[in-house]
Amino acid sequence: MMQTQTQKILAAIALLAVASTTLSGVSAATQIGTGSVTGSGAFDAAIMWDDTFPGTASGAVTDILIKARVLPSLNMEISAEEIDLGNLVPGVPSSGSLFLEIGTNAVSGVSITARSQDAGLTNLADASVQINDLTADGVAESYTWESTPNATDDSSNGTFAATGLATAVEINDDTTEHTVYSTNKPEATNLVDDVEFTVTATTTAETPAGDYEDYATFTVTGNF
Repeated sequence: MMQTQTQKILAAIALLAVASTTLSGVSAATQIGTGSVTGSGAFDAAIMWDDTFPGTASGAVTDILIKARVLPSLNMEISAEEIDLGNLVPGVPSSGSLFLEIGTNAVSGVSITARSQDAGLTNLADASVQINDLTADGVAESYTWESTPNATDDSSNGTFAATGLATAVEINDDTTEHTVYSTNKPEATNLVDDVEFTVTATTTAETPAGDYEDYATFTVTGNF
C-alpha cells in the first residue's frame, strides 16, 4: 500500500515538472498601466510588463494626429502704370509694353486676364471717336493686345508651363476678359518678369486728330 502511494506521489511530481517545463516556454505578461489621451478613451491602450526582473514594459498609443496649414500666397506686380504709344503715324503699327511678375504657392497655378475699360483707345474730346476695328465712328483702325511669357520661368517645378496671347486680339469692347497669362504650377518671385503684355495701335489717314486713352484692368486668379 505504501509503495503504491509513493508511486502516485512520484508520478504527480513528474507531471508537475513536465507542466513547469512546458509553461516556461510561454512569455508571461501583466498589464501594469494604460496609455491614453487626456479627455478621450478612444486611444486607450494597455501597457504590458513581461513579468521579469530585470524586465521591460511597453505599450503604444496610435493615430495621434499632427497637422499644419500653409496659407495661400498670391502677388502680382506690374512694371509700369502706363503704356505710351507716342505719336501714331497712319498705317504704321505703334507698340508699347509692360511686364507682369507673379509670385504664388497656388498648386494649380494662376491666370491673369486683361480687360479694356473703354472698348478701345478713346478720343478725350469726343468719346464716340475710338481707335479700334469697329466703324461706329466712321473709321476702322486696329487696336490689339497680345502677351508673351518669358522663356525662362522662376518655378522650381519641372512640369511648369505658361501660355499667353500668342496671337494679337482686337480690342473693341469693355467686357471681354482676355487671358494674358496662364500657368499650371506655383512659382516664386525671383525678379524674372513672367510675361510681357504688348499693345499695338494702327491708325489711318482719316483717324481724327486728338489725344486718345484706354484703361486696362488686370485680374489675377490663383488656383489653390
